[in-house]
Amino acid sequence: MVHSDPSPHREKIPMRTCVGCRQCRPATELIRLVVCTDDGLPAVVIDHRKTMPGRGAWLHPEPACLVTAVQRRAFARAFRLGGLTVDADLLTRE
Repeated sequence: MVHSDPSPHREKIPMRTCVGCRQCRPATELIRLVVCTDDGLPAVVIDHRKTMPGRGAWLHPEPACLVTAVQRRAFARAFRLGGLTVDADLLTRE
């Protein structure tokens, strides 16, 4: 039996939700953030290659989304780490 599909096979584009504005966008448009605990203290860092292990949080590369996410304490929920505080100035510099 031959399946005739008139539409070309397309790859699915991974969609992610920004923790700041809550808009769902393609992963290529967002920045992935992860928690590193190198010094024993949790620190949020940018995952430039989007391959670091652990839970990731996705964010638009817009300052407004970062400020909104910090105000809403969205990072603590996304990483499932209660009491996590994020230094917005440090992330802005990266």
